[in-house]
Amino acid sequence: MLDPRDLEDLVALARAGSFSGAAKKRGVAVSTLARRIEALEAELKLRLVDRQANGARLTRQGEDIAALAEPLSEHIARIDRAADALRAGGQKTPVRVSATEIVIADYLAPRLPTLFASGCDCPVHLLAQGDVVSLAGRDADLAVRMSRPEGASLVIRKLPEIELRLFSSHAYLAGRDPATLDLGRERIITYDDTFGRIPETDWIGRFGIAPAVSLRTNSTRAQIQAAAAGAGIALLPRGMAARQPALVELPIATGTPNRVPWLAVHRDLHRDPTIRKVHRWILGAFNAERMDSAGPRSRVST
Repeated sequence: MLDPRDLEDLVALARAGSFSGAAKKRGVAVSTLARRIEALEAELKLRLVDRQANGARLTRQGEDIAALAEPLSEHIARIDRAADALRAGGQKTPVRVSATEIVIADYLAPRLPTLFASGCDCPVHLLAQGDVVSLAGRDADLAVRMSRPEGASLVIRKLPEIELRLFSSHAYLAGRDPATLDLGRERIITYDDTFGRIPETDWIGRFGIAPAVSLRTNSTRAQIQAAAAGAGIALLPRGMAARQPALVELPIATGTPNRVPWLAVHRDLHRDPTIRKVHRWILGAFNAERMDSAGPRSRVST
């Protein structure tokens, strides 16, 4: 007889692409998840997973079974959400928002008073997570991501774009005219390959300055601090960088890109009044950040 947990494990494996990632999302040991998948394969008499050194890939049969199991996984998640609410009794159920550390710390946390002033009296959990979470699997209630989420069960909203501009410190410039800078001869600070292809690293490649990169990191905050300390020039979110007194924007016409954030919520939760209130607040926070980044800022003149 099929165990629903095994089907949920297969769905988690399809989303995560690795046994370790799926086990983390399911809250079990890798060995436990692998054993359940093997039991499912034995029960169905199908090979569902190709186990590889760099992860796990579902076979065509595995993809078909995972697609059929997806609605079941979402129904179980709905039951869990209902059970949470019933267990909470008269207590307010927390609203969980998943986003990158920068979005959580610099966009949302400073604007929490606005949310509470709007009459939202529920607890809010701000989850700083680089990994893509499953809203269907109850990893979070809402998620902000820098690439468009996928899923028929999601309501997805495009947020205001994040302007990216070049910044450095006065100390790094040491009195030089930024109009005369040859970026290929400067020290460039950027992301590593943790996030795959993203606008920042693509731009550096297109502009031909990859050999000038002196620091790669998966942390936006580390880039900001390194640039402020005089370590080099970084392509940074304009609003955030402009709030750093040590940083100045370089007026270099290089066609710098923007980042496009997306806000996602599960369709089952979209009509919940509290979720809608938090949803509007997140949109307002990004609109406020866009207005802030368009305001006066320190800039080195040419």
